[in-house]
Amino acid sequence: MGISQYIKEIGRGKDGARSLTREQAADLLGQVLDGTVTDLEVGGFCLAMRIKGETPEEMAGFLDATHARLQRLPDAGRTTVVLPSYNGARKLPVLTPLLAMLLARRGAAVLVHGTATEDKRIGAAQVLEQLGVPASREVRAVDAGEVAFVPTQVLSPGLKRLLDVRRTVGLRNPAHSLVKLLNPCAGEAFIVGSYTHPEYASSMAATWALTGAHALLLRGTEGEPVADARRTPRMEIFRHGTRTEVQAQQEGPLAQLPALPSIDAADTAAYIRAVLDGTHPIPTPIALQVEHILRALASHEPATHAHAL
Repeated sequence: MGISQYIKEIGRGKDGARSLTREQAADLLGQVLDGTVTDLEVGGFCLAMRIKGETPEEMAGFLDATHARLQRLPDAGRTTVVLPSYNGARKLPVLTPLLAMLLARRGAAVLVHGTATEDKRIGAAQVLEQLGVPASREVRAVDAGEVAFVPTQVLSPGLKRLLDVRRTVGLRNPAHSLVKLLNPCAGEAFIVGSYTHPEYASSMAATWALTGAHALLLRGTEGEPVADARRTPRMEIFRHGTRTEVQAQQEGPLAQLPALPSIDAADTAAYIRAVLDGTHPIPTPIALQVEHILRALASHEPATHAHAL
């Protein structure tokens, strides 16, 4: 059928574009993920959405299409903490693996998923490899106390292709928001979402409220789902569509800034090992984030809670 009729609606410019319904958005993205449309149509879709911006209903539809096509992790009867890692390190070390390992040490099952979206950045996958956590080639349930890394390609080749469009056109597209919102588990998931700009905080919150997600939202470190080690950000918990602030934003930096490593993967891994063995202290913002996540997991009752996203 093609997606030209949808591009006509969303491609009329910032002021003239019309938003799609949830069902239309699901149909559009489903065709893109299935690879049944032309590269020109995909490019038109990406540029039109970049100019127009996504509504919560459109994002919910995009999620519907993505979830229907994901290779999801089997339900193991436990809640899995999901850490989407797509931004990597630019100026600061990527400490998403530290957050993952601190949570696993406390008994959580932790899934990190992601792919490189910029060649010049150091990704969590590179640091996890240094820490003895290789990328998985298949989807499986994550055990309690375990950290697993699953590349986006394994979860959804179509989603990986859509993310890679950025390498051609140089601009983000809806896939870059989708990966931070989706639930890659067939069972219960607690998603840790991050944003870099305030407008994305509003759109992510609205989408999670609409879809009834179980999640934590914060301004992460350069877009990664881990608190900035130098300053405690605001943190909010979403449950059954209800939004609750659990951590106020710290005004100004910490009284004493932690000594952080370079962005090099080996240096970052060595720092993480030192934190885990007690040689270096856990940065306060990350320690607080760990506690908020564990509290949310402890208060979660799988028998009565709707699936996150």
